[in-house]
Amino acid sequence: MNFRSHIRNGFISLASMLIGVGCVIAADAKDQSLPNIVFIIADDLGYGDLGSYGSDDIRTPALDQLATEGTRLTRFYTNGSECSPTRTAILTGRYQHRVGGLECAIGIGNVGRYPQAKYLSDKGRLGFPTEFSVIPDMFKEAGYTTALIGKWHLGDSPEFGPLAHGFDYFFGPIGAAVDYFHHTEPAGIFLGTPAEGRHDLFLNDERIHHDGEYLTTLFSEVAVDWIENKREKDKPFFLYLPYTAPHTPYQGPDDYEPTPKTSENWNTGTREIYRTMVESLDSGIEQILLALDEAGLSENTLIVFTSDNGPTGRGDTRGLRGIKGQLFEGGIRVPCIVRWPGKMPENFTFNQVTMGMDFTKSFAKIVNYAPEQPFDGIDILSQMTPDYKATDRTLFWRKQRSPTKYRAVRHGELKYLHLIKRNGIEEYLFNLSIDPGESNNLLESDPESAQFLKELLSEWEGEVHPQRSDLVNYVEPEM
Repeated sequence: MNFRSHIRNGFISLASMLIGVGCVIAADAKDQSLPNIVFIIADDLGYGDLGSYGSDDIRTPALDQLATEGTRLTRFYTNGSECSPTRTAILTGRYQHRVGGLECAIGIGNVGRYPQAKYLSDKGRLGFPTEFSVIPDMFKEAGYTTALIGKWHLGDSPEFGPLAHGFDYFFGPIGAAVDYFHHTEPAGIFLGTPAEGRHDLFLNDERIHHDGEYLTTLFSEVAVDWIENKREKDKPFFLYLPYTAPHTPYQGPDDYEPTPKTSENWNTGTREIYRTMVESLDSGIEQILLALDEAGLSENTLIVFTSDNGPTGRGDTRGLRGIKGQLFEGGIRVPCIVRWPGKMPENFTFNQVTMGMDFTKSFAKIVNYAPEQPFDGIDILSQMTPDYKATDRTLFWRKQRSPTKYRAVRHGELKYLHLIKRNGIEEYLFNLSIDPGESNNLLESDPESAQFLKELLSEWEGEVHPQRSDLVNYVEPEM
């Protein structure tokens, strides 16, 4: 079903053509067996920040309509609780720990925030190496044209950038976040690190200026223009659209100020501003969906929408414990919506435990791509049918940011967390089937299950060693 059926471009019937009304030429001459794919990622969006996920103060009609026309995932997890790790996992289809240096968000100025990342940063090698990339390579091999419009945050150096990874077109910031109107990073001491307030907005490999234009709106407009005018129309396309909203700084579309945000006021803002940021995101997505409709592309386009991790304190986790940066449910469980007309059920709720890297394996199956290294995820798109039966899975997380180290494992309905914090070690065991808010710690009442999950976690850590050559001589310090 199209987003707005009343504006959908249809083919004029043969009878109408014969009586002189005219012919309508198909928008694209591509192989209709390969779908276009639009992968949209919000930045720091909470599980409860969409109407279709229970929000009562944020209006998201476009995404709610997308959920009505497609499938809403209720137990979808990100690979990381921060930006860079989740993006790495999606682009590789594997746990980000297999790359190295990217299990924590890269800091402003390409700073490493834990020992392994600091080691790489000191050598000028912190970033996402091209040899680990699967997306967009697999789409290029299948004859797709590709674009990245939005946030990269996987290394400042051109050798680690979007074009080096094979994207045909790139528009957006290379780093973590920018002022929404001036497109500059914060100036001053930001999270303990000196920041210069550099301008960070690129068109391919050239800095570009759109001063005064609201970034969320700008991404949406560029995406629409790419769909309508700039893509190669004789090929199917993959559009990776990672917005920065509603990541800090908190600025809505009507919050322009003549001077850029600095480190002093970067993280200040209210839930009301956050609301306007999410609603602007939804409005931009509506324009993209309409552009697909008007180009006659909706019926053959797979759309995925999700977030890279949970929210900051301005967001709504819908009762889930924790926020961005944490491995409690609120930091890693996010909304996810999939629409694929004719292939996926409409107005469907999918309760299978899933993870971001699963989509990469599903995409690979669509284009018949076999990776050199096996994927860690599973093909979830083929499971999204009304007669599916949810199965137990074992998923792992590890996030380091000096001096903390967070680890977690979900096995079936049980979840174990081991947190090394500034003031000591904390351990938790939860049964998510009866306690999704993680309020009842079962560590003392069920020590056998805790020990079993702890052993699973240790076995996994022993298997996901980083494989990049930059870390051959690296020795992990003791914590």
